[in-house]
Amino acid sequence: MKILFAGPSLSGTEFVPVRGGEDRVLPEYGLTCRGPAKCGDITHAVDQGFRVIAVVDGRFEDVAAVWHKEILYALSRGATVYGAASMGALRAAECHPFGMIGIGDVFERYAFGGLEDDAAVAQVHAPAEFGYIAFSEAMVTIDATLDAALAAGTIDAGEYTLIRARADAVFFKERTWRRIFEVVAPDIDRAAERLKPHIRNIKREDAAVLLDVLLERKSAKPVTELQPDFAGWQFNETTQWSKLRV
Repeated sequence: MKILFAGPSLSGTEFVPVRGGEDRVLPEYGLTCRGPAKCGDITHAVDQGFRVIAVVDGRFEDVAAVWHKEILYALSRGATVYGAASMGALRAAECHPFGMIGIGDVFERYAFGGLEDDAAVAQVHAPAEFGYIAFSEAMVTIDATLDAALAAGTIDAGEYTLIRARADAVFFKERTWRRIFEVVAPDIDRAAERLKPHIRNIKREDAAVLLDVLLERKSAKPVTELQPDFAGWQFNETTQWSKLRV
């Protein structure tokens, strides 16, 4: 049994629920699609019998986020756990030494590329009933776009640094491309015209790669093998874990 937790990173696709609190079951893929994961959801999925679990998006502001302990619990029960794009990439970067499988550029930046800010994947979005449409841009999307523009010679290194700093200074709920173009306008000539051709939705791209793996259209990269220091680890049922279970 396979389950996917996704929302804004896959908005507009068949892989997100259409109503909050309800699953979207896709028998043709043998896949259950559930909205962004929150604390307790991974544990519940394991207890429901899902043995392949993919985390793309997660909730973090109005409820507690997915615990690392839940992922360790899933792994200790023999489940395969994938993560990519957003909350999934963040948790995979933290839990891949224990066997969670990270996929995509965002995961690799968190795990090996020096990206440390949890908020770099944060964005606001509509509920399931409105298709999880994103209302703001995550910094990982800004970074991917600026990288593409720099590689194409559309902006220089100084402009890259200035645009990134101004975008990062915008509150994440207000960080749209329109707002970014406004705040850089005094210093960057024709920013919108020059950047728009290079806009990349890296979260969506990574989520699509995870889907390919989940639906067995390709294999995951072998970057998530158990590290020797963590081989033979055992799940410890702590007091806090017992409280979550209750």
